[in-house]
Amino acid sequence: MKLWGGRFTKPTNQLVEEYTASISFDQKMWRQDIVGSLAHVAMLGKCGILPMEEVRQIIAGLKKVKEKIERGQAEFLVAHEDVHMNIEKMLIEEIGPVGGKLHTGRSRNDQVALDMHLYLREKLMEIIQLAMYLQEALLEQASQHLDTVMPGYTHLQRAQPVLFGYHLMAYVSMLQRDIERMTETWKRVNVLPLGAGALAGTTFPIDRTFVAELLQFDGIYQNSMDAVSDRDFIVEFLADASLVMTHLSRLCEELVIWSSQEFSFVELDDAFCTGSSIMPQKKNPDVAELVRGKTGRVYGNLFGLLTVLKGLPLAYNKDMQEDKEGMFDTVTTIHGALALLTPMIKTMQVKADRMRQAVTNDFSNATDLADYLVRKDMPFRQAHEVVGRTVLYCIEQQKYLLDLTLEEFQSFSEAIGADVYDALAVETVVNARNVLGGTARNQVEVQMDWYRKQLVETHAWVNKNSQKVMIESLIDVGSPA
Repeated sequence: MKLWGGRFTKPTNQLVEEYTASISFDQKMWRQDIVGSLAHVAMLGKCGILPMEEVRQIIAGLKKVKEKIERGQAEFLVAHEDVHMNIEKMLIEEIGPVGGKLHTGRSRNDQVALDMHLYLREKLMEIIQLAMYLQEALLEQASQHLDTVMPGYTHLQRAQPVLFGYHLMAYVSMLQRDIERMTETWKRVNVLPLGAGALAGTTFPIDRTFVAELLQFDGIYQNSMDAVSDRDFIVEFLADASLVMTHLSRLCEELVIWSSQEFSFVELDDAFCTGSSIMPQKKNPDVAELVRGKTGRVYGNLFGLLTVLKGLPLAYNKDMQEDKEGMFDTVTTIHGALALLTPMIKTMQVKADRMRQAVTNDFSNATDLADYLVRKDMPFRQAHEVVGRTVLYCIEQQKYLLDLTLEEFQSFSEAIGADVYDALAVETVVNARNVLGGTARNQVEVQMDWYRKQLVETHAWVNKNSQKVMIESLIDVGSPA
């Protein structure tokens, strides 16, 4: 008999049970469901809605259910639909009819919303920490390559020389914004929906503030219809995750390119590559490629949930069951990507000589020749034309700018003097960009110091809030004094 079956005259069609059940995936939240139930029943006792003896029985029963699940002795059944009904059935089997009083003053609608808030705030904290670890790995590599020069690209064409450490710092910067977005999202995740009932609150004199304090929530939903139908916090997480994966995908694309024989800028550790089933010489950057490929599924999860929500009237609708699988999948995907990329970056070998060779066999110092002429009082547009003609001449003569004699330089402009060779040297070109955000060595060091300070602040934020997401530390919230 279903827990809601009193109004029905027929059993649920088996196909309907299988199609509508969510237990195959929402059982991931069994710990959160038990923690939420412990807080709820403690509140029922505190408010005098249930006698303390029954509260103690329910708390003891919930803890026995928890222990059985941990030992693998509990079976989640499709017939009981979801994690909430499965756990309540287990509780009733454990302590008898009094277990049915646990649901007093709440609905599955606010119960499932609570579980997702509890689950996502825990996973959000984990992902923020993983993003910080990747930042630290990139910072460490950058600090080792403050003198390694490589070509900077636009349109995948060589543009201007940059430090390799500077290039890596661009990804540290992207991850910083990702972390900031996720800490902002935390504010919307760490809000209590329990107590909203099905949509309009409850007739029982509950204390939502008490539950929020027990479960370490920073706020409470002010409108019950919104509380049970809001999935903005999941959409926001999925959007944050999509941007994280965008940035990781761009990094992985560069790792794939840089590790190719054509570039040969880096060597990825064997532990993070695979071979070919037919070509013995192959060493494939499969991890980087797969992170790049999995980005699409994270985007899909975001658009899937937005599509589910766009036409729903208030309040709860069964469509909203589709909010979970995409969330779980995105958590797993982004968690795996960040966890793998950190050691891959740490163990990456950088071929500094190859990078330098590339940057000396191109025209990436052409802009600096134009700037040199501007400093000789030539208008930039005229300087641009002069340098363009000089580069064309070099291409025809199969030379680079520093291969030209002074006489050749002066055939394009008499303003060019012997100091042009120093002005076009690789180190000069790099360090000439000595402005905030530039690639000059000391500016990269400034950037690194700034992001290290941001990491310290984020670590402090994590330490301040981490206790709020520790499910095991919250498992005793329902124990009466």
